[in-house]
Amino acid sequence: MLPATAARSARLGLRTTPAQETVLRRAAEVAHKSLTDFILDAAYQAAEQTLLDQRLFMVSGSQYQAILDMLDRPESENAGLKDLFSRRPVWADK
Repeated sequence: MLPATAARSARLGLRTTPAQETVLRRAAEVAHKSLTDFILDAAYQAAEQTLLDQRLFMVSGSQYQAILDMLDRPESENAGLKDLFSRRPVWADK
């Protein structure tokens, strides 16, 4: 969802078919949102998901080396993870 505190200053324009507009307006109404808020929320969620689904990440040589260095470091004790993995999962009791 979009940050509510961010001021909107950029403008986007789009064209739809009458049928698309009807569906968008009805969905916005059902969601109790303005048409703008409905379209922005949906587009923003789709954009975030697209970015999260990336399989290939482009990084500079120094960033790549930093990732390799991090992966090569020996693991360190993590009390939180140790505690988490020592618990029986809730779905195992069903």
